[in-house]
Amino acid sequence: MRLSIISSPLLLSFFILSLLQPPTFAIKKSYVVYLGSHSHGLKPTQTDIDRVTDSHYELLGLFTESKEKAKEKIFYSYTNSINGFSAVLEEEEASALAKHPDVISVFLNKARKLHTTHSWGFLGLEKDGVVPPSSLWKKARYGEDVIIGNLDTGVWPESKSFSDEGLGPVPSKWRGICQNATKEGVPCNRKLIGARYFNKGYGSIVGHLNSSFQTARDIEGHGTHTLSTAAGNFVPGANVFGNGKGTAKGGSPRARVAAYKVCWPAVGVNEGGCYEADILAGFDVAISDGVDVLSVSLGGAIDEYSDDAIAIGSFHAFKKGITVVASAGNSGPGPGSVSNVAPWLITVGASTLDRAFTIYVALGNRKHLKGVSLSQKSLPARKFYPLISGARAKASNQSEEDANLCKPGTLDSKKVKGKILVCLRGVNPRVEKGHVALLAGAVGMILANDEESGNGILADAHLLPAAHIISTDGQAVFSYLNSTKDPWAYITNVRTELGTKPAPFMASFSSRGPNILEESILKPDITAPGVSVIAAFTLATGPTDAAYDKRRIPFNTESGTSMSCPHVSGIVGLLKSLHPDWSPAAIRSAIMTTATTRDNNGDPILDSSNTRATPFAYGAGHVQPNRAADPGLVYDLTVNDFLNYLCSRGYTAKGLKLFTDKPYTCPKSFSLTDFNYPSISAINLNDTITVTRRVKNVGSPGKYYIHVREPTGVLVSVTPITLEFKKLGEEKTFKVTFKLSPKWKLKDYTFGILTWSDGKHFVRSPLVVRPYWSH
Repeated sequence: MRLSIISSPLLLSFFILSLLQPPTFAIKKSYVVYLGSHSHGLKPTQTDIDRVTDSHYELLGLFTESKEKAKEKIFYSYTNSINGFSAVLEEEEASALAKHPDVISVFLNKARKLHTTHSWGFLGLEKDGVVPPSSLWKKARYGEDVIIGNLDTGVWPESKSFSDEGLGPVPSKWRGICQNATKEGVPCNRKLIGARYFNKGYGSIVGHLNSSFQTARDIEGHGTHTLSTAAGNFVPGANVFGNGKGTAKGGSPRARVAAYKVCWPAVGVNEGGCYEADILAGFDVAISDGVDVLSVSLGGAIDEYSDDAIAIGSFHAFKKGITVVASAGNSGPGPGSVSNVAPWLITVGASTLDRAFTIYVALGNRKHLKGVSLSQKSLPARKFYPLISGARAKASNQSEEDANLCKPGTLDSKKVKGKILVCLRGVNPRVEKGHVALLAGAVGMILANDEESGNGILADAHLLPAAHIISTDGQAVFSYLNSTKDPWAYITNVRTELGTKPAPFMASFSSRGPNILEESILKPDITAPGVSVIAAFTLATGPTDAAYDKRRIPFNTESGTSMSCPHVSGIVGLLKSLHPDWSPAAIRSAIMTTATTRDNNGDPILDSSNTRATPFAYGAGHVQPNRAADPGLVYDLTVNDFLNYLCSRGYTAKGLKLFTDKPYTCPKSFSLTDFNYPSISAINLNDTITVTRRVKNVGSPGKYYIHVREPTGVLVSVTPITLEFKKLGEEKTFKVTFKLSPKWKLKDYTFGILTWSDGKHFVRSPLVVRPYWSH
């Protein structure tokens, strides 16, 4: 029997407009009242429409003086695909209406203004397009004249994000060049002041490189996106297929930028990538050119520092006062997957922001599922379509497992044509699944998360109408498919939704600790927005970077720790402008100790699996740039501190030559427990471990008091319990003792927080404890 359900939550985009209300003594606002699906057929008659409209009057009449009064209040009745209405209500009426069993939701009819690309608003640097006086942007003059370099796939110089409008002369300290500064190469200006390419390491693998490789021009989009996120100029009207409209800008929008192309595409059978030789060459030249910040959204398997170009290059950058920010990797959520773990750089995990590109799925059993997407296209008609899983649509010679994943060549187009196809996430790329569905004749796709991916859903620029849904909703879809011989579904258009909760939560892909190279140093250090981030893009490839995608757009959304990394790079640029005398370690400390571990509900940050996240996911927490401007105290580190650390790892005078050009004698004794990192770890706790830390006053004089949230099963004591600072730059030392509680048998990692506060500043350090594990 054909199902007669048409609508779903917020079907077909409400395009809500706020009303101009006349002056009145009652508090009245316009609301949208959503009632779910209709009971009439796919093609309602006028009688059906009149009946639905009258039912709306009847329902609202229960909460107003009369049915006639209800008619006056309702200004929209949704009678075709949507069942609901919009009305001017008093707050008490709306509240009472929301409790009615037939009402799914009641929400304010908010005016939609042009917003920013939003992550900077979420981080507190602006609010509703207005920059408050307390914003780090104003204090740091938007990162004016700081120079941010980016090791990546290059840059698309024609992007408006790299316009030099409003900028003065190039800073006199700049020593860099624009290599191949032609129209076909990368012409520079007062914003994009440097562009170089490094391909010899790559060429040594793939062979001879033609002239198309002799340029820093970005043909993949990754480098353009990351560099504009860190320091792109103001670009009004940025959007992706009409979604997320607003003014694009980087974290340090008045900073100057330099692109160092060290990553290259595949050639024939040879894989592309970012080769160590090219990375190190990029570091070397960038340091010489005079950058203040280096953003490095690349990485790989963990190697000893001496075998890691990023570790070596970033150490040399540190020595020159250059802060290096690197991505934690996209190999999560498994433990021990974090990369770029050198203690002299900032390692960034990825989490969500409070914006979603929302799309809804309506099933024939009247269930409504919320997903995300950036599909450019809508379903061919406003009606329900037959629904089929990849497994049921498999070609005769293919396995159900492969077909369920919608791998290329696994589907029977006769079974798929004209239907909405359900694909399971995993193994092959998300957008590729949609392309496979499209080639097989599907009109749309529902991409369902597997259990491991949990709630981590991503808005992709699919080639057909598609909705990415969480794992529990995916299970609901599969249950429905198994419950009926005649399944149907509908997919709405995409709409931009702001203020979503909870946010942030950790992205499932973000690589997690512990740090398998040095467990006593917590990594990642921090988390920042890395999901569905809008930024500039290349016009050399489509938004999916697939050969079959012929679309070209100036801005695109990307997800990954590659996107969260330049957020922190932009913030570092602001801090460098505000505090030019701070060391890279002091800047990192300020970012870490002012971070938050709470979401916008005031609850602990969650993992994508809806469980409470730990410092192995977010490090010290979610970055708060305005607070980082005035941290009160910092945990500082010098080059010698890092050399001592390398000594503790067994580096000899020969090994240290990789990191320093001067002879260095290792101390006779150095304990890693005294390494002045902003996070504090006690590893192999068998009875008692005492660690030492040193803090420097970078704020006003004051007296700080200790507060500890003890890790479960561990007793923590701190001496002294107060620290008093009388002048700027004064340093004080304290000790933290961890002792196993006799009441607990600790078997796994446990976490806590240590906080120093003078009432104004809250200097927080995550505590990580692992009990001794006998082998």
